[in-house]
Amino acid sequence: MPSSVRKAVFPAAGLGTRFLPATKAQPKEMLPLVDKPTIQYGVEEAVASGVSNIILVTGRGKNAIEDHFDVAAELETFLEARGKTEQLEEIRKISSMINVSYVRQGEPLGLGHAVLVTEALVAGEPFAVILGDDVIDAEPPALQQMIEVFERAQGPVIAVERVPDDQVSSYGIVDCEPAPELGPRVFRIKDLVEKPPRDEAPSNLAIIGRYVLTPDIFPALHETSRDKSGEIQLTNGMRRLLQSRPLYAYEIDGVRHDTGNKLGFLKAVVYFAMKRPDLAGPFRDYLDSLNLLPKSKA
Repeated sequence: MPSSVRKAVFPAAGLGTRFLPATKAQPKEMLPLVDKPTIQYGVEEAVASGVSNIILVTGRGKNAIEDHFDVAAELETFLEARGKTEQLEEIRKISSMINVSYVRQGEPLGLGHAVLVTEALVAGEPFAVILGDDVIDAEPPALQQMIEVFERAQGPVIAVERVPDDQVSSYGIVDCEPAPELGPRVFRIKDLVEKPPRDEAPSNLAIIGRYVLTPDIFPALHETSRDKSGEIQLTNGMRRLLQSRPLYAYEIDGVRHDTGNKLGFLKAVVYFAMKRPDLAGPFRDYLDSLNLLPKSKA
């Protein structure tokens, strides 16, 4: 059965300053987790969820992303001539699995603004937003889980994850109540609070980088004021939308990696390397050989 959500927006116009100097001349979205760019994990998740129309929101210096998802005729010819069929198949899959459109954000004016510039390409349909920094290993894929909730709820769905109490001030947090009639792990949102102090947080359910939205988010974003840093925040747009329709939160069943910071990125590299049959054994032996940590006493 075809998915009710056919398009996925990938905001990718950020400057990646946390990873300088590595991102001085290449997009942070192209930093590899083992042998695959970070953004490709999100694109493959969308495709596995039945969403193959990809809208990439890019900016200056992001040409490498466009090139990555384009046909590489010279490389394909080279691999074919050398009989490297496995690599050839992998390269061809990258460009053939999606229909991709690009839109320039111009200035990095916040996540809400990044979504807003896709309005013409979304063209009045429900759509997903995937933040490439959040790489989620889940079966079924995280986005598929959310689309199933969206189809039951017939309303926007925001992905959430429980975080330790001492981390709530780093996230948008939802004030919500269980919605068991819509299935397990689903909540009806009462409010969204951006980075609350620990003692004022209404829950420990933090908003993470997956959204299934309806096109009425665009009028809400048009009416959303810029914050003190001059940005249009998606959370504020959703708060405005909440005044006119129900919004839902879904606690993803899977393992999320925040690759937007160095420690999270390193953890993700190790996690995905250890899932590779060709790497797991030798890599584990190497880590053990480093003897960097004292062995725990039995």
